[in-house]
Order: sequence, then structure tokens, then C-alpha cells
Amino acid sequence: MYIEKEHIKAIVDGCAREDRKMQEQLYKGFYDAMMNICARYTKSDTDAKTVLNNGFLKVFNNIHQYNATRASIYTWIRAIMINCCIDYMNLKQNTIELSEIPKDSDFPTEADINKKINANEILELIKKLPPATLAVFNLYVVDDYSYKEIAGLLKISLGTVKWHLNEARKSLKQQVIEKKII
Repeated sequence: MYIEKEHIKAIVDGCAREDRKMQEQLYKGFYDAMMNICARYTKSDTDAKTVLNNGFLKVFNNIHQYNATRASIYTWIRAIMINCCIDYMNLKQNTIELSEIPKDSDFPTEADINKKINANEILELIKKLPPATLAVFNLYVVDDYSYKEIAGLLKISLGTVKWHLNEARKSLKQQVIEKKII
């Protein structure tokens, strides 16, 4: 379901009044986009739906704090969903192990991979990453956060962020090789 721009204010105002129909419209209007975000950070559809619903609960509980002059409703909800994904990941994994960062530059080019793999296959490969590595990968590659922002969100060092990105790259490379995608 798509929500037209001129209806957003009325829906947000209705949600602030706890109008269930308006909450349903907001939920349905952003369900697909937010579910895609949650699916990138979790291992299963069940986990993604759990995070999604927890996120929308936070949206509805805090809708009165939304300020349209600062960000679009999509951007505001997206930020809440990403934070819920990080919270969920932190619950699932309490510790992060560190190791040396190996050097390896023989990863196939993006063009080589795009020729032989589709988006669903990529998502399945990414979902096989360990939870902390998955979160760092998503925040950096997909959601365009900086190393420093990721370190702050996840409460880890910059070196650990870089290590997780390197681990994601190595794991994805190995999966691509094993599946003979390139």
C-alpha cells in the first residue's frame, strides 16, 4: 500500500490521537519497505516480523515526537526500524570476537557478480553472515552509515567495525565461490 504525500499529515495526526484506523494505514503503507529493512538484519522471516512489529510499536508510542520539518515520515520510521534491528541483534549476540584482519584483494568485481546472481540470491548469501557481521554490513553497505556512526550505534571500536566488514567480504566471497556463481 502506498500513502500519498498529502495524506501523511492526517495519518500522523490520527496516529498521535491513537486512532487505530490511521495506525493501520501507516502500518500497511510502510510495511513492505520496513519489512525489507528488517529482513536484511535478521535470519528468518519470523525474526524480521518480530523486529518490524516492535519497531512499529515504538513508532506509534513516539509519533508525537515526529517533526516533518526535520525528516520525512519514511526516514523517521526507517531510523526507528534500524535501531530496533540493532537492539534485536544485541539481544541475540552479547559478545563480539576479534581477530587479525587478513588481506585479500581477489574478490570478483560487482559487474561479474551481477551477471550471474539475482537480488534474492544475494539476500540469502547475506543472511548467512553472523549477526554482528550482518548488522555492520547492512549499516555500512546498504544504509550508508560511516565507520564512526556504526561504532557508536553498536558500541564497538572502529577496528571492530572494519574487521566485521572484512569478515563479511570474505564470507560472501567464499559463498560465491562455493556456489560457483562466478
